[in-house]
Formats: sequence, C-alpha cells, structure tokens
Amino acid sequence: MPVEQYQRTVNSLDKEIAGLEKKKAEVEKRSSEIQIRINNIERSITKNTSSSMIKTKSNQIASLKKEYASKSKESAEYGKKIAEKRKKRNDSYLKLQKASQDEQKKLDREQKKIQEAYEKRIEDLSEKSIPHLFELENHSLRKNSNEEMYDVFVSHAWEDKESLVDELVLEMKNIGISVWYDTEKIAWGDSMRGKIDEGLRKSKFGIAILSPNYIAEGKYWTKAELDGLFQLESINGKKLLPIWHELTKKEVMEYSPIIASKLAMNTAMLTPREIAEEMKNIISA
Repeated sequence: MPVEQYQRTVNSLDKEIAGLEKKKAEVEKRSSEIQIRINNIERSITKNTSSSMIKTKSNQIASLKKEYASKSKESAEYGKKIAEKRKKRNDSYLKLQKASQDEQKKLDREQKKIQEAYEKRIEDLSEKSIPHLFELENHSLRKNSNEEMYDVFVSHAWEDKESLVDELVLEMKNIGISVWYDTEKIAWGDSMRGKIDEGLRKSKFGIAILSPNYIAEGKYWTKAELDGLFQLESINGKKLLPIWHELTKKEVMEYSPIIASKLAMNTAMLTPREIAEEMKNIISA
C-alpha cells in the first residue's frame, strides 16, 4: 500500500477517535449533571418532608439513577470503541512508518544510482580529449603571454540576469574582480560555443548560479557550461563555486548530487555585495 494511503487511514482514524472522544465527554458531562441532581434531591429530604413528597422525590431519584446507569454504559461503550480505534490507528501508524522507511530507502537507492552515474560521466569526460576546450590551453598561454585572463567565469541562465546576475557582476567589478560575462564578451555574429569555451579556458574560477531557470529541462547552454566547469576543476584544478538562487537543497540534489555536496553561497542569506566580497576573499587567498 502506498505511503499516502496509509497516511489517509491514520488521518481518518484520528478524526474518528476525536469524534468518539467528544461524544464520550458529552455523555460523561451529562452523567455528572445527573449525579448532582440526585445529590440535591437526597439533601432536600428531611425529617419534615411529607411522606407523599418523599415518595415523589424517591421516584425522581430512581429515574435519575436509571438514566445515570444508561449514561455510564454509553460512556463505557464509547471507551471501548475508542480503544479499538486507537489500536487500529497504532497498527496503521506502524505500517505508515515502515512504508515511509521503505520509500526513503528506495529514493536513497535511486539517488545513489544517479550520483554514481553522474560521477561516472564526469570520470569519462575527464578521460576524453576535448580539443575545443582543453587540448591547446597550455600552448595558447605560452604563445601569447599578454592574453587577457579573468578571475571569474559566470555561468547563469539569461532569465536571472535582471533579478541577480547583472547586479552581482557589477558588485564584483566594483571591488576589482575581473569577470567574463557573456553580455559583454559575446557580440552579434560570434560563435557562442567558441566564446564560452574561451571564457572558461581563460578564467581562474567558475561561478555557477543555480536557479530554477538554470536547471530547467532543455537548458543546453547552462548544462554545457557546468560540464565545462567540472572538466576544468577535474583536469586543471580550477574551482567551481556554486551559488543557490531560489533553490532548495532537495532541488539541487535532484539536479546534481556532486554540486550539492559543495559548499555554496545562497542568495536567500547573502546579498550580491556580500557574495562579491566572499569571492574577493577567495581570489586574494
């Protein structure tokens, strides 16, 4: 049985138990009121009470005691039903716990498979030669020692430019960090792939701004850039620095267990200025 079905059963039993307890409380309240009436009538009988009144009051007491006995029996029946429902509820809760544990184990196994597959993919990529990105890096650097280099390559989804990326890039530049940013480096007619490869190759660090837009299905360029950053880190030791923007830990884990394991900056906790200062500290270290 699915976890959701067990949970519905537990919730339903909780509701039934609450209803029965309410009814039992009402019956017990009525029983208490009857007992008070009985006591009041008994106290009202004195040596001066006439025999006819005593008979009347005795009849009232007998009737109330009969009602009290009926209410006591009704309360006991509610108690029995509550005990039965609680037993069923406990059994269902134990089954819910087991089903939840089984489902979590299944999710953990699936997550482990995803992580292993991703790590294998990175390992395979590391063993392959990618001419357009890595093959001529050292040769190119020796050939042109005056070639412009950058502190940071910013990988992002274009939808996040206005909400975060433009401001972050500006803050980094304001404190002396050189940034490769596609808005400035890719002109009309340029090869995007070629320019991005060049930016990756010339940057010491790579920032990946992970967001719902970044990890969305069909995002070819963000995926390609992230693969490139992983390659640079595994082959040349360049650091990949993730920033989480409007994402939860679970969402990052589902997208990439490897990158989720890295310490990340989070825009929910830090401003663009504070992130830029953290970047400056890393570069200066």
